[in-house]
Amino acid sequence: MRHTILLYNPISTSPGKQRLPMSLLAIAAPLAADYDVEFIDGNLIADPAAHIIERAQKTGATLLGVTVMPGPQLRQAVPVCKQVKAALPHLNIVWGGYFPSNHAEVVMNSGYVDYVIVGQGETAFRKLVDTLHSGGALTDVPSLAYQENGSVQMTVRAPFVPLENLPWYPYDRIAVEQYMGSSYLGQRVGAHHTSWGCPFACNFCAVVPLAKQRWLAESADRVIKVTRLFKEKYNADGMEFHDMDFFVSERRAEAIAEGLIGQNINWWGLGRVDTLMTYSDMTFDKMAKSGVKMIFMGAESGSDETLKLMNKGGQSGIAQTVAIVERMKYYGIVPELSFVLGNPPDPVADIEQTITFIRKIKAINPATELILYMYTPTPQEGSLLLDEAVKLGFAFPKTLEEWAGEEWADKSLRRNPGTPWSKDPIRRKIRDFETVINAFYPTVTDMRLQNTMRRLLQTLSGWRYKLEFYHAPYELKVLQRLIHYRRPETMGF
Repeated sequence: MRHTILLYNPISTSPGKQRLPMSLLAIAAPLAADYDVEFIDGNLIADPAAHIIERAQKTGATLLGVTVMPGPQLRQAVPVCKQVKAALPHLNIVWGGYFPSNHAEVVMNSGYVDYVIVGQGETAFRKLVDTLHSGGALTDVPSLAYQENGSVQMTVRAPFVPLENLPWYPYDRIAVEQYMGSSYLGQRVGAHHTSWGCPFACNFCAVVPLAKQRWLAESADRVIKVTRLFKEKYNADGMEFHDMDFFVSERRAEAIAEGLIGQNINWWGLGRVDTLMTYSDMTFDKMAKSGVKMIFMGAESGSDETLKLMNKGGQSGIAQTVAIVERMKYYGIVPELSFVLGNPPDPVADIEQTITFIRKIKAINPATELILYMYTPTPQEGSLLLDEAVKLGFAFPKTLEEWAGEEWADKSLRRNPGTPWSKDPIRRKIRDFETVINAFYPTVTDMRLQNTMRRLLQTLSGWRYKLEFYHAPYELKVLQRLIHYRRPETMGF
């Protein structure tokens, strides 16, 4: 008899922007040969709790796996799991992902989550599933948090497993068609993780404690085959590679690019400024020919001193950010840059310095996309930024309900972190600047925005941008509602 495993993907985006639940596909891959796996997606189902209860009762499933990130996923996962546990106390609820990995004790003390898998989950989750269905000791399950005698127990972390050694995602178990979206890349855009982890240790990043500075990558050959599968089976004309860092290895990136030349697939990935600046012109030329349309990078700050506080590895400073936007302009690739503003110890000075730097970047390459966040601490040991934040009065929530509340959901998205130093008018200063610059430089990735509307936006915002007067841009906010043009912070990448 084959047992059924239910896998739940809490809501993470707005309707029509859902992408494949790749974290669940990853843990399903080692299970698919021996278990029946069912996916339940909160992005597609109005009442996931009722659906989970119905499917568990019908299939006899005794295990529900849940992937959880901070923000919308956490806010839905908490009430859904509470409702499911109340209706089906026997159903084992297992959380994984970077929120429970970083806050396992808080999750385990909730009373409605039975287990947490910490870190890379494929082999650990398979071991837990086998143990719960066939018997065995929980102490033999690696990377596991569980309750015993009123206290949270943690087993040793599982060895990292190269993605090349793991099965392909079981695409036949999920309705892939429901996840083929449209974007700047194309009308039928697929998604894939070609690697897991990141070798760097930026001390504002929640991935660091999760991955322990390890980067596990699929071979170029496998990435090319997966991409061709999407093209041939699902008629994809674009691919988003949602790696934590796609571009760690130039040799691999070059080989992938070579394999995609002539495939008529536009693509997007995430990388680092300093890494990409080491790439040869030959590699950039191949990537441009292969269809890369946009690359997301963490520029993070307009201050070399702040970059040092962030532990940005080998990045030598803001000069490299200037160089990369110039280089990508030459190759016709849109640079998508994230900035983390309002960093301690002097948040106001940090904001002003970074705004000045962003204006410089836009003057060099107007096509540069901007994603503006406010600094929100993450649980990293030895983080200088976290230490400074604690001195200024910051503290993490103590319960899962606090984490899932409206206040902390906003903080997790880094749009309104609510930290002691980020109250209005500091937060408003960032958002007002964002409104003005997005009007003066309408995103090139919005293919629906007519040239007349672009000129209107630039005309109405021009005096503000020229005079650097960003305060209370109410007329531009009204115009945004009337025109409904895309701003980078609302894009689905």
